[in-house]
Amino acid sequence: MDFSPSPRAAELTHEVRAFVTDEVLPVEEALHRRRREARPGDDPWQVPAEVDALRREARSRGLWNLFLPAGHEGPYAERFGTRDGVGLRNVDYAPIAEATGWSFLAPYVINSNAPDSGNAEVLLRYGSEEQKSRWLEPLLAGDIRSAFAMTEPGVASSDATNMQLTAVVDGDEVVINGRKWWTTGIGHPDCAVLIVMGLTDPQASKYARHSMVLVPRDAPGVQVERMLDTMGFLDEPFGHGEVSFTDVRVPLANVIAGPGRAFEIAQGRLGPGRVHHAMRMVGLAERALHLACERGLSRTAFGKPIINLGGNRERVAEARIAIDSTRLLILDAAWKLDTVGPLGALSEVSAIKVAAPNVAQQVIDFAMQIHGGAGLSSDFPLSGAWTAARAVRLADGPDEVHKNVVARVELGKHGASR
Repeated sequence: MDFSPSPRAAELTHEVRAFVTDEVLPVEEALHRRRREARPGDDPWQVPAEVDALRREARSRGLWNLFLPAGHEGPYAERFGTRDGVGLRNVDYAPIAEATGWSFLAPYVINSNAPDSGNAEVLLRYGSEEQKSRWLEPLLAGDIRSAFAMTEPGVASSDATNMQLTAVVDGDEVVINGRKWWTTGIGHPDCAVLIVMGLTDPQASKYARHSMVLVPRDAPGVQVERMLDTMGFLDEPFGHGEVSFTDVRVPLANVIAGPGRAFEIAQGRLGPGRVHHAMRMVGLAERALHLACERGLSRTAFGKPIINLGGNRERVAEARIAIDSTRLLILDAAWKLDTVGPLGALSEVSAIKVAAPNVAQQVIDFAMQIHGGAGLSSDFPLSGAWTAARAVRLADGPDEVHKNVVARVELGKHGASR
């Protein structure tokens, strides 16, 4: 068991961390102030020029598409990726994801944000050459954005077999009808394509009924009904939307890997993606702890620094222990993904999906408490950070589903049936 990053990965992590601290965070803070002072009529869905400039700088430094996975990157890493054109192992990319977790903007700035990185991995692993040419290449170049549409308002979407939007094969076309929500990325002005999960054959076996289909954002019948806020945050300029599909017709060639393979694709996509999410949560928790310590040492109440009141020192220690423990848990899952693959790391990947956002939420809550009323306001990034951590406890499967996976694997060691 070896969690050590390669020398190249360690160098990239150092560069990303410095880039986030020196370049991205100052822009993020300036944009945050500007957003607080926004006037009626301002468009929050447009990407600020400063962010586009950061993206150009990241690409020029070779800090671009770092999520490209070793063994699947092909020529794309040379054309759109890092300086030496080689992809990273999960255990190598994990600390880079943590470094980007300090900033809401950083994953987007280095072209490694969700859902684009996950959608790109799907196309890398399962896409046809035509699909890669039309959608993957501009996505990796940063010319377009993408969205992922799986969750539905009318069913319990924690069970993916419940999905009812239909993607019916009709000759050389697929006809799509239904409604999705929490479609991540749909609000971005450059969103050009959605990966949509739909029911193709209700008579097939449970895990062969659904397909994943590439649907152009401007296809007739695709309608964004509304953008959804998360506890008041719209997550602009990316956003989550409710989208209806009415007799949407796309070529059969837009089905990824063939009809009925959605669950196979999802298993290949979600393992690494959950490592990315979890390590970004660790980065977010680290930033919250940093802010808590600064606040606690700089403010005085009842004649003492706040950090010396009410058990706050113990809470700092508990936060450090929890963060470091979670990081090791994630690195273990990443190492197992690299060595034995998604099925061999099933329990570990589900464990980190539960642990990371819960730890982040707890640490952020402590930071909010030590900031007092300011912690609840938009003057600090903590309320947005807490909301992000809370949302991840539902995104890509709720806590309860992943705990069940961990329990199932553990009980299986004792002969219990599924």
